Amino acid sequence: MTQYLNQLNTADKLATEPWPEDATIYQPYEAEQILLPENASCLAVKAYLKMCNLPFGVRSCANAEHMSPGGRMTKLPFIRAGAFIFAEFEPIVNFVEQKDMAIGSWQDEDEKADMRTYVSLVENIFTMAELYISFKNERVYKEVTAPRNGVVFPWPLNHMQNYGKRRNALKLLKVYQWDDLDIESVIEKVAKCCETLEYKLKEIPDTPFFYGDQPCELDAIAFGHLFSILTTNLPNMALAQTVQKFKHLVEFCRFVDEKYFQTSK
Repeated sequence: MTQYLNQLNTADKLATEPWPEDATIYQPYEAEQILLPENASCLAVKAYLKMCNLPFGVRSCANAEHMSPGGRMTKLPFIRAGAFIFAEFEPIVNFVEQKDMAIGSWQDEDEKADMRTYVSLVENIFTMAELYISFKNERVYKEVTAPRNGVVFPWPLNHMQNYGKRRNALKLLKVYQWDDLDIESVIEKVAKCCETLEYKLKEIPDTPFFYGDQPCELDAIAFGHLFSILTTNLPNMALAQTVQKFKHLVEFCRFVDEKYFQTSK
């Protein structure tokens, strides 16, 4: 009973407190440390908050992953907003929704349920594909993942950090049954996801977002993953080459980037 009352009190606080002006996103260093799956998740959160027109700062730190309260996949980013800390895309979105500041409030319950099915698809397929290419592909791992992940740690701690990070990534791939896939099967899953997204994007003609003229949660998470895949240089560019085949998705990424990121520079 006490736990239930505490949960109600926390929910009341979330709903009544204004959005803090000093809300801060914590992430690894972009130029030299952040990995593809983490970058996609961080960019999705930034896009979402920008679409909500909520102010936030970004703090890069070497141990952002270890500072995070945890999460289902990348543990990143995490946001500190007043007395509250939340990690990863969905918990952060839920936090904003409880404060009644979220995009997508114009959607009815059926449309929201439909939209969240797409959000789940995007997060699962793209995050697994990003983890696969980063940790299962030997060339990508040796030339990009390991050097970037270990760059902020001295020897031999960098090797220990890389070992633990790769072990956790492979364990997650096994949980989602991606560990035994070959690269062709991964690309096929990504292509099918892109095909589904492009069909949804074209469902309402002459509108820039997935559900019409206004953005929603799906627009933010799709942009985060698609744009990160398209703009991250790897020794194996199979994911980017797959996404590039879907011109409407590429144009969607260009539109969101120009509307919410380029204009704010």
